[in-house]
Amino acid sequence: MESGLRYADWPGAELVKRGKVRDIFRVEQGLLIVATDRISAFDVVMPTPIPGKGRVLTQMTLGWLGLTDHLVPNHLITADMAQVPGLPEQARQMLEGRAMVVREAEVIPVECVVRGYLSGSGWASYRKTGEVSGIRLPEGMVESERLPEPIFTPSTKAETGHDEAITFEQAVNAVGRETAERVREKALAVYSFAADYAAAHGLILADTKFEFGWVDGELTLVDEVLTPDSSRFWDAADYQPGRPQRSFDKQFVRDYLESLGWDKKPPGPELPPDIVARTIERYEECWRRLFGSG
Repeated sequence: MESGLRYADWPGAELVKRGKVRDIFRVEQGLLIVATDRISAFDVVMPTPIPGKGRVLTQMTLGWLGLTDHLVPNHLITADMAQVPGLPEQARQMLEGRAMVVREAEVIPVECVVRGYLSGSGWASYRKTGEVSGIRLPEGMVESERLPEPIFTPSTKAETGHDEAITFEQAVNAVGRETAERVREKALAVYSFAADYAAAHGLILADTKFEFGWVDGELTLVDEVLTPDSSRFWDAADYQPGRPQRSFDKQFVRDYLESLGWDKKPPGPELPPDIVARTIERYEECWRRLFGSG
């Protein structure tokens, strides 16, 4: 197994930002977004990478961008590293398959979450209040149940820690009514399209998180799109309302960390080889089932 890319760097690289998973650089055409093999859990980046994870995330994002560009423009310029001027050959080889050159956007400071099923923090909110982000839901719903229709449940964009759920009116206060209504419309449209596509491939898209920005005055879909890091995908054949579902994501990592009694503060513990292997298998299975790749 390859060792995994923890940090991207090369001579002459102009680093803009290192996030939990992505490293962002400035290049001649715009921004170069690199999906590393870092993995975070409970808002802590683990010391052990998941080899191949960054390539899966990038290839899934590219697949979805190609499928949804009729619904909303996106920021992609190219994923071909041979098209990036001045990139050393060693860097091209390191980045191929895991990087995208994109147009720089003025990012809208609201996370655009769409839910089609009652799970995660949405389920926790419903149990307490009967609502999710201020939206009243029918009484008597159970965990993982399909919602009557997909709902837009925005949240704050936190640089550190957890995003906080907000109501649509709070989103309006943050970005203006016209912008809030437009991103809600586009987020719901992309979710509905993707949910239908996933269903045709035996998967349920329970919920997802989008980011939008302005590029030359045009509302644009940015960042990763519909990956296991930003979405809950379930196997339709195993789906059963009334309980948690097995997701195509980093659940093996979370379960392992919970078993340790770790305090969820940095630094995170090393991950054993079997947890690493089982985690990348889930990511790759989701990719293969959606796009026939792997």
